[in-house]
Amino acid sequence: MAAVAGAAPVGTLVDQFELGLEAPICLTWELTYACNLACVHCLSSSGRRDPNELSTAECKAVIDELQRMQVFYVNIGGGEPTVRKDFWELLDYATAHSVGVKFSTNGSRITPEIADRLAASDYVDVQISIDGATAEVNDAVRGLGSYATAIGALENLHAAGFENPKISVVVTRHNAGQLDDFKAIADRYGAQLRITRLRPSGRGADVWDDLHPTAEQQRQLYEWLLARGEDILTGDSFFHLSAYGESLPGLNLCGAGRVVCLIDPVGDVYACPFAIHEEFLAGNVREPRGFTGVWRESDLFTELRSPQSGGACESCGHFDSCRGGCMAAKFFTGLPLDGPDPECVLGHGEQLLAARDETPIPMPSVDHSRLRPPSRSCDEDPLAEFWQRAGG
Repeated sequence: MAAVAGAAPVGTLVDQFELGLEAPICLTWELTYACNLACVHCLSSSGRRDPNELSTAECKAVIDELQRMQVFYVNIGGGEPTVRKDFWELLDYATAHSVGVKFSTNGSRITPEIADRLAASDYVDVQISIDGATAEVNDAVRGLGSYATAIGALENLHAAGFENPKISVVVTRHNAGQLDDFKAIADRYGAQLRITRLRPSGRGADVWDDLHPTAEQQRQLYEWLLARGEDILTGDSFFHLSAYGESLPGLNLCGAGRVVCLIDPVGDVYACPFAIHEEFLAGNVREPRGFTGVWRESDLFTELRSPQSGGACESCGHFDSCRGGCMAAKFFTGLPLDGPDPECVLGHGEQLLAARDETPIPMPSVDHSRLRPPSRSCDEDPLAEFWQRAGG
């Protein structure tokens, strides 16, 4: 994939990525805010459907753009994307137009029949979310019965012969000691383990202080990744840990607006899936310029692709390894974007957190599980029938 048009030649791959590309390498697209769970750390604060979410036709128009941009695959999420009535239609449309799909799901709709259908496709990858290697740990975060549902989905995929599904784990204070157990679950079902960092985004802002791993657990995670990391996917979410010494596998780079971005259910384009805030809003796919124009021409993305100051972190001997850490983690904990990560392994982030004045911390996006009930439940909640049957 070529660098942004007009960019000067650069030496390393990371240097080129910092200047941005003509199309994102990793595009996350949240199709809906509707979800039958209410995970305490949900990065998009999902719950109810937004009545202004993109229509089927608008989604297909975005997929057409992605094909023209030669985007190889898109990460579909939510909410729970499979609750959209047109989800399977959109999945088929994307794969028919040479855009591969990796979708994240809680597994509630991965029936044996659906598993058979997925196993027959060469352009679809499935990621099952589990946040505890036991029901006790998982269900405390994701809701009662969610562990059994996720394991049932893995069993259905395995029985159908679906190759190499993913198990996605957000590392918390309560599951950081279960990494070997997660790997064992993945091996049992012929899956690959993907672990990601807990960010103070969405509802995660409410629980970050209590759930983010301790400094000791971060060190143990780093050593585990060094020992086992070749077979583990991380999405480059732990590059801040590279300051311990040896760089972890991956780019070790914040790709926000450079190689990654997010399209939300109403078509807004954000620099990062974990930065759903007007500060990082680049535009909307409904604009005349479409997604292509937002990605290539927006003022925000142009700014992010320009040389960035590392601020106080540039004087640190580990700056080339951790690059100051995660933009979203800093923003939603009230730290300066050119300062250290709140989980800086040298403790600089903790010092800044302790020294914060009373300046208000930026609030995440609207919590869609706490919206005022609509006049007709079916207007905003495609799961209305489900909740009625469940007595909700």
